[in-house]
Amino acid sequence: MNLTKHWAATLEDYVIDLAWSPDGSLLAAAAASGPVTILAGADGAQRHALPGHDGGTNCLGWSPATGAPPLLATGGQDGAVKFWDALAGQHTATAPLGNAWVEHLGWRPAPQPDSATRRPLLMAAAGKGLFALQPDGALAHAFKAAPKTISAVAWQPAGGCVAVSYFGGVCLWDADDFVAQKEFGYNNGIHALLWSPDNRWLVSGNQDPSVHLWVPEEDLELQMSGYEGKVRELSFDHTSRWLATGGGKDCCIWDCAGAGPEGREPTMLPHDAKICAVAFQRSHGLLATSSQDGVLQIWSPERRQPLRATVKMPAAATKLVWSPDDAQLAIGSEKGVIYVLKCEA
Repeated sequence: MNLTKHWAATLEDYVIDLAWSPDGSLLAAAAASGPVTILAGADGAQRHALPGHDGGTNCLGWSPATGAPPLLATGGQDGAVKFWDALAGQHTATAPLGNAWVEHLGWRPAPQPDSATRRPLLMAAAGKGLFALQPDGALAHAFKAAPKTISAVAWQPAGGCVAVSYFGGVCLWDADDFVAQKEFGYNNGIHALLWSPDNRWLVSGNQDPSVHLWVPEEDLELQMSGYEGKVRELSFDHTSRWLATGGGKDCCIWDCAGAGPEGREPTMLPHDAKICAVAFQRSHGLLATSSQDGVLQIWSPERRQPLRATVKMPAAATKLVWSPDDAQLAIGSEKGVIYVLKCEA
């Protein structure tokens, strides 16, 4: 396997969020201090420098809608969500959500054939508040406040509901009627939420430290414990079989086939320092992992000899994001440098 540096770009601060546009032509990067940069996916040329948010930007996300100018949403410490025309580099709308930081954003996934009439929505979490926003910034719905500060937001891939976590549990909200579908109690802090691509598993990475899995349709709960530290890193492969988790110096790969991973021994992919990011390709089988010492590794978890490539980066990764065609891997770093690597078999 051939892994080569394609291009690099530098922000003024820590890369707090990073995302490819749906067609892969643009890469959006947010600096923790506030500015948001739009880069050309092909060569890293700066297309636009956006002011972002006063006090700092926390998160960003591209609308999955096609056939229109690409729309980028950003959330920040000013308590607002801003919408941007990424081709023109223009601010199109602002949704003020109060005094709490906007820390989580998630666009409803692109419509499935059986749900083509579903309206596009952006879920935004600020403090205990969850808000559904329309692409023009209008408020579609303000949800009942969560019991504690919202720690993660995850759309079900089918787009019918959104999972929201806080200290004490997870709530599933219907995205069409805005009513609570189910609530799952969990008496600890939750740092990350993730759905499997087949909509079956809902996974949380926890403070206690553990990984918890629910199957909402079957009222099934599983848990894997024994991690070295808090679990913040989660990624499913495109088949929904393999779940990669951080939480220590090893990336744990759990087999979620059949009855699930509880009681099974995970595959351990070792690093010399704590894992800080994990990311499976979108539609292929490679897994990227990165650790605090700046080491990036590429794996094929289903192989007997899984390690495919190792790269030493100058700084620890904050984000790992595969391009839509899986040919490029974007890496955001603590030193504000963005690296894009080409991945060829």
